Amino acid sequence: MKNFIQIIADSQRVFINLVRIAIFIVMAWIGGLKAFQYEAEGIVPFVANSPIMSFFYNHPEEYKAHKNKEGEVVPQNIKWHTENGTYIFSYGLGTVIVTIGLLTLLGIWFPKIGLAGGLLTFGMSLVTLSFLITTPEAYVPDLGGTEHGFPYLSGAGRLVIKDIIMLAGGLVIASDSAKHILKNKGL
Repeated sequence: MKNFIQIIADSQRVFINLVRIAIFIVMAWIGGLKAFQYEAEGIVPFVANSPIMSFFYNHPEEYKAHKNKEGEVVPQNIKWHTENGTYIFSYGLGTVIVTIGLLTLLGIWFPKIGLAGGLLTFGMSLVTLSFLITTPEAYVPDLGGTEHGFPYLSGAGRLVIKDIIMLAGGLVIASDSAKHILKNKGL
């Protein structure tokens, strides 16, 4: 048992790099999906209801009338999303997310880049977690049952709450990167 505990204790650096790799995989995958119609449309309720992001859309207040189910093709809704800026915003957001993932991954070899990636991961997670406050779709709607509203997370809310892990991972990576920057400077 003592050997196992020692191995775990001595593996912290490997595990921190595993966190970097995990964040990269999530960011590259989720960011890459932002190039697809269903994903771009899926983030509309979050962006449209956000006081810090809704300005990216031309008509955020109209989104409920133009929602598509995942994989659904409704030409008039697609036309609205095109005119609303849904797709172009999603492409830009996807590029930012993939870039943050790359910065985080590069922190394995370049601590200054890793520090930026960790801090950006933390910041992005804060914005994402704010959706729990601003997005009605984050909670189960009142459809007649007794379990609705806060604290009953919908599928969208369960997706968002997991960003607490990304937030913590970003801080761990930023801290590790800062430690290596100081070590390299002899401080």
